[in-house]
Amino acid sequence: MENGEERKDIVTLLDDDGSEHDFAVIDIFSLNMKQYAILVPVRYADQMDEDDEESDDEAYIFRIEAHEESGEETLVEVVDEAEWNQVAKEWESRAKEFDAEEESDLSC
Repeated sequence: MENGEERKDIVTLLDDDGSEHDFAVIDIFSLNMKQYAILVPVRYADQMDEDDEESDDEAYIFRIEAHEESGEETLVEVVDEAEWNQVAKEWESRAKEFDAEEESDLSC
């Protein structure tokens, strides 16, 4: 899949307690020779409560790390503040560009 192409992939991640959580992959892009994925929690209507309405803007940044021996890719949550800020800034810029392109397409 190309950088910037809209994604509708769902991934299931395990938390520290072993509980499964579904996330939608909303973007994948390269920055400083590393790959990053932006994920948002999938909210199922039958599992939502009042607290979920407050966390609609929740997004997570993961670095995609490839393991040469196995060929598998692993998602590693970005916890370093400087790296997180740099990736978040890039993603916000990409989101603004995408929104501008959508508005331009709608006005044609």
